[in-house]
Amino acid sequence: MKLAISAITKAMLGFVFFSLLLFVPAGTLYFANGWLLCAILFVPMLIIGVVLFIKSPKMLQKRLDMKEKEGTQKAVVALSAVGLTLGFVIAGLDYRYGWTHVPLAAVIVAAVVFLLGYAMYAMVIRENAYLSRTVKVEENQKVVDKGLYSIVRHPMYSATILMFLSMPIVLGSLYSLAIFLFYPVIIVIRINNEEKLLERELDGYAEYKTCVKYRLIPFVW
Repeated sequence: MKLAISAITKAMLGFVFFSLLLFVPAGTLYFANGWLLCAILFVPMLIIGVVLFIKSPKMLQKRLDMKEKEGTQKAVVALSAVGLTLGFVIAGLDYRYGWTHVPLAAVIVAAVVFLLGYAMYAMVIRENAYLSRTVKVEENQKVVDKGLYSIVRHPMYSATILMFLSMPIVLGSLYSLAIFLFYPVIIVIRINNEEKLLERELDGYAEYKTCVKYRLIPFVW
């Protein structure tokens, strides 16, 4: 019950905060792109949360824990929060004042890409029982090298990049997209720091790196 209350509370607060960032700057609730993003973001989140609560409460607990302990990771999380906040506010203002325009076809494609990223995210959760929102190594943790982890070493970050870069297009804001382009840079910093920890504390990770060469994008990096 405590876990359920915590998950529901965080989801509701997240929805309220997210809505305020979009609709207050937009100056109206008639921001269709904003409601579209709310739907494709929070409906799958609710479904995944219910599935985890039923099948893997421990994983749900991990996904709710966002307290980083390592200095670099704390900075990464803080910068991400600032960038996301600014990006959503700019998207709302962009709608309000009509600064930029994104064709409907591009919005639809971006929404599909976002959902594909969410599907990848769900696959990663299923494949990696040690997955956490914070960078740490658990007792008796093993290297996961199956499924998406046999293609890239950090498929969760690959999924989130797809999602984050598609969000401003769904919102119809090119200015917001310019701000969200910071996210891959932040992820690269996070990965480089995280891999130092994994090589130091996770048995077999150095060998895994020799087998799976790419971190985020096959044949690129």
